[in-house]
Amino acid sequence: MLNIINNIITFLGNIYPEAAKISSIIGKIIIICSSYIFVYWIIGLFFTRKFKPAKTKHKYGIVIAARNEKYVIGNLLDSINKQDYPQELLTVFVVADNCTDNTLEIARNKGAICYERFDNVHKTKGYALEFLFDNIEKDYGTQNFEGFFVLDADNLLKKDYISKMNDAFDAGEKLITSYRNIKNMDENWITYAFSIHWLRSIRRYHRPRSFLRLATNLQGTGYLFDSSIVKNGWHYTSFTEDRGLTADAVSQGYRISYQNDAIFYDEQSPVLKVAYNQKLRWSKGLLINFRESGLKLFRNIFFGKRFTKIKWGKTEREYPWYKKIGIAIKDRYINFDTFWHLLPTAIIQIFRFLLVSLLLKSCYTYVYGWNNFKFFSGYFGFTNIISKLYNPVVNITNGYSGFFHILLLTVCLRLVWRIYRYFQKMLEPIIVYILERKRLKKIPLKKHILFILGYPIFDIVGRWTTYIALFKKIEWKPVPHQSKITIEDIENQEKIKS
Repeated sequence: MLNIINNIITFLGNIYPEAAKISSIIGKIIIICSSYIFVYWIIGLFFTRKFKPAKTKHKYGIVIAARNEKYVIGNLLDSINKQDYPQELLTVFVVADNCTDNTLEIARNKGAICYERFDNVHKTKGYALEFLFDNIEKDYGTQNFEGFFVLDADNLLKKDYISKMNDAFDAGEKLITSYRNIKNMDENWITYAFSIHWLRSIRRYHRPRSFLRLATNLQGTGYLFDSSIVKNGWHYTSFTEDRGLTADAVSQGYRISYQNDAIFYDEQSPVLKVAYNQKLRWSKGLLINFRESGLKLFRNIFFGKRFTKIKWGKTEREYPWYKKIGIAIKDRYINFDTFWHLLPTAIIQIFRFLLVSLLLKSCYTYVYGWNNFKFFSGYFGFTNIISKLYNPVVNITNGYSGFFHILLLTVCLRLVWRIYRYFQKMLEPIIVYILERKRLKKIPLKKHILFILGYPIFDIVGRWTTYIALFKKIEWKPVPHQSKITIEDIENQEKIKS
């Protein structure tokens, strides 16, 4: 038995040098392919797309999937009824999804057209929307509306929200997302972290992509799309229907724009268990969406519109040849951008670490030992800087002692790097809050400091839920909302602030 173990370790140790080279190449590819995000950050600091006032008021349907939302659904519908947009051009549809409270009655009393759904097997929001759009088609016809807003029951809309979104729609955009603010940002570090997460997405992705006329991504709620997208029904039913729609739309040639002037307010749960389940659902949904659309996006990087089913604007024949080249390059880049956004790089990275840096490296040391092993080696940035100042060198003998010695040193180095990354992450909320402070609640300095200290945990949970989601079967669970904040409360706070 010992001979078998020895032979396996020896075999694994002998393939380490080549595996390390391949792993290094993969790591460099990931860094190179991710470097454009830094450019996005710079652009997002200063620029976003602006839309001219619309010439036409378009007719919209507003769809809301609600499960036991008696505390918030009324406030959302009030904020819709108080929009500065012609109410005769708006029709609100609500699906009371497996409700055991009076959500349905509240929505009907507020003027919404309501449908009731009971299905304990197909529980996701995507299935509820599928049911709702099927009923809209049957009773009203989806193509009798020019576009549809997707909102959550806990949302609140600023008075000019629909008017601002109409500006972007009238400019020819077919999918548009908007500015997500948080009602309860200052409740605790969890709601604060969620807030920074959404605001970070705005600065890092939505603003630069819209400015460059690329395709950004939809995020759960607060978006508008052309009714042609549901002419054959709604079929995005995974845990993350928004990412599913994003990937499918981009792979078919759609653009997704962003309207920075359209502001809505969202509620985030302050309960850690609920936040964990939500992150776990996002992680599982990302993996499902990558499986469903990753190949299409990757294929389009190389073949472009050859596989595109839908085209908007001018046909390719109407463009001169030099514009066709530019369009082809842009289309391929947009597919790459969306593909890379969906790619679960966290899984690739942890696989590289566990297989190559931990297992194969330890097996190599078991066979050959390791002379002049430098503790701070093999990582970019932080450890390279430290190595210039202090980099202890040790000689490690072969055998089981060497195996466990290098294993322990590698784990320690990983922990040092993760601690560095923890403190580095604290810069994000500082930068984001400063940039967005005019639109956000004022938070006392003591709270800010406490929330910033806890913020990196949000990304740590996100990374670990990605690992867990790879193996665990996930069940959809609703996120409870109980905020009594109204749009008038928010408007009064803004008046006081100004």
